[in-house]
Amino acid sequence: MELEKFMEKFAGQFEEIEVANIQADVEYKTLDTWDSLTAMSVQVMIEDEYKINITPEDLKSSVTVLDLFELVKSKSI
Repeated sequence: MELEKFMEKFAGQFEEIEVANIQADVEYKTLDTWDSLTAMSVQVMIEDEYKINITPEDLKSSVTVLDLFELVKSKSI
């Protein structure tokens, strides 16, 4: 699993956010367009793309895109 691909797929869940604006250290919950619908979209994307189930608590415990990537990566092993 590559971080760059993950960031592209992650960015695709946001409306009006360009991929270039999503970096590994972005605290995604502080983005203006982060809301419960986006959180659900991210969960579904992870389930569809990586076959990993994450919980709302997993999303709450992750702060940055890198944190979320590392979580998904750890669950895929």
